[in-house]
Amino acid sequence: MRKEIQFSQYRKVPILLADDGETLQLNDSSVISSAIKTYMISKDKNLKQILSYYPEMKYKDEKGKEVTEYSNKYWVMLGEQEVEEHYPSKESMKEEVKWRRWVDDWLVHLISPNVYRTPTEALASFDYIVREGKFGSFEGFCAKYLGAAAMFIISKRLKSRHELQSDVRQDLYKAVNDWVTAIGKKRQFMGGTRPNLADLAVYGVLRVMEGLQAFDDMMAHTSVQPWYERMERATEQHQGKH
Repeated sequence: MRKEIQFSQYRKVPILLADDGETLQLNDSSVISSAIKTYMISKDKNLKQILSYYPEMKYKDEKGKEVTEYSNKYWVMLGEQEVEEHYPSKESMKEEVKWRRWVDDWLVHLISPNVYRTPTEALASFDYIVREGKFGSFEGFCAKYLGAAAMFIISKRLKSRHELQSDVRQDLYKAVNDWVTAIGKKRQFMGGTRPNLADLAVYGVLRVMEGLQAFDDMMAHTSVQPWYERMERATEQHQGKH
């Protein structure tokens, strides 16, 4: 992965390069989603102008490590009339922002501790990664066994850092059920009849676990399956809310 992003000073993925008369680099998944949706809706703004609404901020964390963040990254930057046309209410827009932030602040941190919960699960996860990736025999062997061992150890550190329960599955189940409860019984998606950016953010995180024990356990012990299957169909048919 490092080879693929050598061109960039920003060292995380995803990175999107877009041609809008000039090549522009978009960093951070939340910025990318917000900027692209703003671009799709706004008829009078070019992409460069839209990116200026998400200014980069750099600071050092408690360990002295430089961190890059982006202002407004959970907001789709629209005028009053555009908000009225594309959101049922201002409250629905705030709800979308709230749950997108929840994905980054909480849900995403539950994935590694659950996927690499035990040595067996860690090996199964890296077996899947090696099968799907472009690895030679020796490379694949090292990636599977060394990677699984490393991530098993790291997952325990993450469990402690985020103060998860001794059975990390319970945190995952609660988070997913909280999400389903927030949607309620009267809506197909948080976006209503079509997914909004919060739906896509949650779906993107949960989809990472497909094919693994954590995913099967989540489907069996939570009420997320109907929503998840609707999301699968919606994304296949490109039914995003815009």
